[in-house]
Amino acid sequence: MITATDLELRAGSRVLLAGATLRVQPGDRIGLVGRNGAGKTTTLRSLAGVGEPYGGVIRATGPVGYLPQDPREGDLTVLARDRVLSARGLDELLREMEKTQTAMAELADDAARDRAIAKYGRLEERFADLGGYAAESEAGRICSNLGLPGRVLGQPLRTLSGGQRRRVELARILFAASGDGAGSKAAGNAGTTLLLDEPTNHLDADSIGWLRSFLTAHEGGLVVISHDTELIGDVVNKVWFLDATRGELDAYNMGWAKYQQARADDEARRRRERANAEKKAGALQAQAAKMGAKATKAVAAKQMARRAQAMLDGLDSERVDDKVAHIRFPSPAPCGRVPMTAEGLSKTYGSLEVFTGVDLAVDRGSRVVILGLNGAGKTTLLRILAGAETPDTGEVLAGHGLRTGYFAQEHDTLDMDRSVWENARSAAPDTPEQQLRTLLGAFMFSGEQLEQPAGTLSGGERTRLALAGLVSSAANVLLLDEPTNNLDPASREKVLDALRRFEGAVVLVTHDPGAVEALEPERVILLPDGTEDHFSAEHLELVELA
Repeated sequence: MITATDLELRAGSRVLLAGATLRVQPGDRIGLVGRNGAGKTTTLRSLAGVGEPYGGVIRATGPVGYLPQDPREGDLTVLARDRVLSARGLDELLREMEKTQTAMAELADDAARDRAIAKYGRLEERFADLGGYAAESEAGRICSNLGLPGRVLGQPLRTLSGGQRRRVELARILFAASGDGAGSKAAGNAGTTLLLDEPTNHLDADSIGWLRSFLTAHEGGLVVISHDTELIGDVVNKVWFLDATRGELDAYNMGWAKYQQARADDEARRRRERANAEKKAGALQAQAAKMGAKATKAVAAKQMARRAQAMLDGLDSERVDDKVAHIRFPSPAPCGRVPMTAEGLSKTYGSLEVFTGVDLAVDRGSRVVILGLNGAGKTTLLRILAGAETPDTGEVLAGHGLRTGYFAQEHDTLDMDRSVWENARSAAPDTPEQQLRTLLGAFMFSGEQLEQPAGTLSGGERTRLALAGLVSSAANVLLLDEPTNNLDPASREKVLDALRRFEGAVVLVTHDPGAVEALEPERVILLPDGTEDHFSAEHLELVELA
């Protein structure tokens, strides 16, 4: 269980949440909703104990599993399987058991061998208490359901794509939660409290379906941030709405469908009450104006005016419609007929061949989508095209006038230690200051938020900042890797509309069928074989699976 008392959260001097009391209990499946930048990620980080709140006290009893939007593990030499098993400490036990087993076979001294045998017995007993070999099988099943096959689990994290590493982290958290019955309940805990920030990012349709079932059956607490409304609709039984305009959190003890109806009814009530009050207050103010002209009735007129103002002040504050970034990709700089070509590209990590023999010609104004199963190298290929990674063989050739704009799914193009303004200035060093400020304002960055470090932004805000950098680039070839991730529905539609209107060339990697439909691609590159084909409706069916 997690409780927060008198919680206050801030981003710089901007108050995100003030004086809130929150409670997450076993069986609560809470959807944390609000527009991009409202403070959802900050709230979840604070509940997880990762970020310190500005004020208030947060207490957690029992284990907590937290999935941030962009998990970045320090030791990328660890095998993916060991990272998952580490959730229950099984990775260290297995290594110690293997070392002890080797010692048992090699030791010649009887006494030393007896000590090794005794140690192995203790380790095996502990291993059994934690679920033992059945737990290994369970971890493999969870990984498989999240699109992580056995060959991936045997690889170091550094060889995995960003999406694969994120699924490893999700598998680790769910593996820990699935072991609640093995010991935590016996110890008096009511199960793991899961705090998940956009858990469906990088998951295919089958994995999302399995995750939905897992979370619905989870007996511990859950707070989830997600723009996947189907997941929210099927899983949550409570909703927390974070209102950025008021710095308050409204709790609804109901599921998603009833919450949406309650919100609509509440908005209708506010409008009715305001209309009635404004009508009555207007009549009082008109009468007070007439009476105020007579000295004998001046006091009564002032009282009547104060009464009218009090009537208006007593109303619930109006909820302002969420702001949406005005996204429009740049008019492309002039270029030749074929601004970019790639010949014979291949990439391997150790003995693992990611893809080989990829040829690509990006014509002026063309539309290309890259498809392939998770781990097939889609992000790696895009990074090579952007010059952010070097191929093992082959080369990328720049045609006349080539100017690329690269959007990285892990926001690698942003410096998390630098401010919003510094990142924007770095992306557009030649843009006049006022023009750049106007551009950032269109992407909903202004005032003190310009001085906010990029690392403290939410996933949606980072996406908007990275897109602002693209808009200032005048690129004629856009390389877009999951550009709709972390965006609220309104902002996502703006990005899709910008894709439809862009006159330059686009090479797109996405799990979002709507993004592919907006792009209207002419060609598709299928990885890992690098096969090029004309795009058809059959390929659209592969998007969610890839």
